[in-house]
Amino acid sequence: MYHSEYSVHQIQHIIQAEGIIPLPNTLIRTLAFDSRKLSDEHHTLFFALNGRRNGEAYIKEAYNKGLRNFVVRHNFKDSSSFPDANFLLVENPLEALQMLATAQRRLFDRPVIAITGSNGKTIVKEWLYQLLGHYKRVIRSPKSYNSQIGVPISVWNIGEDHDLAIIEAGISLKDEMDALAGIIQPTIGVLTNIGEAHNEGFASKEAKLKEKLKLFADVDLFVYSPKYMEGIHPPGRRQFSWAFKQTADLCIIRQDDNQNNGTTLTALFKEREMTCNLPFKDAASIENVVCCWAVLLALDYDPHIVVQWLEKLHTVNMRMELKKGIHNCSVIDDSYSLDLSSLGIALDFLNQQKQHSKKTLILSDIPETGIPPRILYQQVADLLRSKQVDRLIGVGDDISAFSSLFQLEKQFFTDTQSLLSAISDIALNDEAILLKGARKFKFEHISKILTQKVHETILEINLSALEANLNHYKAKLKPGVKLMAMVKAFSYGSGSYEIANILQFNRVDYLAVAYADEGVSLRQAGITLPIMVMNPDVDGFETMIENDLEPEIYSLRVMNSFFNALSSANRTNYPVHIKLDTGMHRLGFAPEEIEALLALISEDNRVTVRSAFSHLTSSEDDSSDHFTRQQIDLFSAMTSKLESTLGYSIIKHIANTSAISRLPEAQFDMVRLGIGLYGIDSSHSLDNSALETVARLVTCVSQIKELRKGDTVGYNRRGVMMHDGKVATVKIGYADGYNRKLGNGIGHMLINGHLVPTIGSICMDMCMLDVTDIPVEEGDEVIVFDSRHTVSHIARQLETIPYEILTGISQRVKRVYYYE
Repeated sequence: MYHSEYSVHQIQHIIQAEGIIPLPNTLIRTLAFDSRKLSDEHHTLFFALNGRRNGEAYIKEAYNKGLRNFVVRHNFKDSSSFPDANFLLVENPLEALQMLATAQRRLFDRPVIAITGSNGKTIVKEWLYQLLGHYKRVIRSPKSYNSQIGVPISVWNIGEDHDLAIIEAGISLKDEMDALAGIIQPTIGVLTNIGEAHNEGFASKEAKLKEKLKLFADVDLFVYSPKYMEGIHPPGRRQFSWAFKQTADLCIIRQDDNQNNGTTLTALFKEREMTCNLPFKDAASIENVVCCWAVLLALDYDPHIVVQWLEKLHTVNMRMELKKGIHNCSVIDDSYSLDLSSLGIALDFLNQQKQHSKKTLILSDIPETGIPPRILYQQVADLLRSKQVDRLIGVGDDISAFSSLFQLEKQFFTDTQSLLSAISDIALNDEAILLKGARKFKFEHISKILTQKVHETILEINLSALEANLNHYKAKLKPGVKLMAMVKAFSYGSGSYEIANILQFNRVDYLAVAYADEGVSLRQAGITLPIMVMNPDVDGFETMIENDLEPEIYSLRVMNSFFNALSSANRTNYPVHIKLDTGMHRLGFAPEEIEALLALISEDNRVTVRSAFSHLTSSEDDSSDHFTRQQIDLFSAMTSKLESTLGYSIIKHIANTSAISRLPEAQFDMVRLGIGLYGIDSSHSLDNSALETVARLVTCVSQIKELRKGDTVGYNRRGVMMHDGKVATVKIGYADGYNRKLGNGIGHMLINGHLVPTIGSICMDMCMLDVTDIPVEEGDEVIVFDSRHTVSHIARQLETIPYEILTGISQRVKRVYYYE
């Protein structure tokens, strides 16, 4: 039984829609808004939402995948193209989605916990799910589904077989909480940390807090810390407070390190002391645990049992990691959080990986769903069929018992150890493998065997952050302006097809590479987007044509050579991109060369000019704006001449990352987004504070030595201890891309929150850090750069640019991609 099930006719009444409804009795179980992420197609209702993209543009794609039920705007005129489909016509599809979720919420008469704040919402939600799951059948928002779209999708899944719902709510603008409060209708409210996130959307921090508190106006119970209320009277019929060393219903009076590398908290509750030994040391985790502790005490659970539960809490891993695996496989590790919703999200991510044609899922039993096992695993089987999974490897007694439900290549094992014992006999070659296991199955052992054994220095690439940065720049574009993403130079050191996959999934219009072999690799990995090659080699034209790669043409010599290659391949109307020199004076046709170019190509059918483009020399520098505008004007004149003589329109593009931020007049028909994808924009625009850090380079401590004042460190004794102290040797050197100029105190790294200097010369495979007076142990993580100690900071130390730092990271450094 699905949690929600309505006929199309019932939904029409709920959302007050007009309709073109040939099949009014069709049952709807699933709501969708993204044509790339579909399941249960025959029972799905698709909402054509309008944001950065017009949702109605994707109806044809959804229809071709089997969907027949759509919510669209009143002015949708194309329903006749889909004769066997239901169309519900409304003023605003998003509001219709929210109305439907609100109706579902009204049917649920059990407690609903709503959580909001700036930080910690998702962790507190997941931990409350762990804690309250001891006694209750709990449903919670999947992942971070806390937006105007995510909340109604979460609420839709609440059903009569649940005892409790936990829903996360997030806002970034004024007046957004009104809609979420109406949908969730919480009975219990939980406020987490109020920090700086999304401050830009509000007049002040107080205004942001007041907006968030709208969610709790009518709750029966409100749980909060006075630290974050800033003198505002707490809402709710009853309140429960928690705090550190100040008056509160739950007060933490002492905090000590414990023998298990965790923290012991001593708390005062109802004038009695309690102690709790937590497996965490970081301040954020401890605060989130105390928030959860307060919720359970406020709900009158036995304080001694609550402590036992808290001491068994485990880390919440909110990210899917994509790693290179053995035998040319890709491995997506999404263990430790397993339910139907998170499985669907992980399978969508699996489908984004186009470099392998075969998709394998290694799946454990799904615990504590409240759904009868046969129905549960039938739903799993339906989901795998819908997501076109090729093979299932099941682990556990429950999933094995229902093996007959799965109509695909399959194999089952009673437990993880049985799978590990047989794994050498399972043919895992050239495929994408998703690991999805409940925590007790310890799938980390499977991940360790399936992933390549490599250097312990890792470059972590946050694909969610890259996606957010992409959307940040998309929001700056005028309607109809296309976007070309630069993936040259191994995607600025971040990887090739992994980055291209996420860009293709997010429907950028073009990719650009430096050389033909980069483009060929992308084609072999399943990338179908148009690809421009910016530095085509005459000897590589045949390969480019075979792989549908589109060359940049910057001289008559290159054009003539490409003509010869096209003639040999018997190709006509092949797309090319004309490079114009408007002031960079590097490559490209100068204004006086345009006539000769046009004489060569205007009457020749071997090529079609797809685009013409140029490079701005100083788009980030406002002191050069006069010259930049001269470039823009010259580019406009040159492209007008091209189009006039050719007799057809071409795509025109000159804006790079900084120009997108600073110069909207330079957008023309397309923009080229490069390093901005990775959270770096040299324009220093205030709006760029919303960019997220994508790359994080980490290594670890190999050894720690106690040294005396005057002892020397490293080659040629260039490092000298100025005091008695400690030196840590870490696993990164100049062969990994850590520049030798960063030695002898120029460079710094982060260890356990402390910024420590290098000492001695940088070696090929390692370097040394002065760790005197800081807590550090062998094996500890060392951060070379992240969002705090940034790539830009290192670039300034070396008097260079962030591009050089990122592209200089050696390919022997393991790349791990994750999606939050």
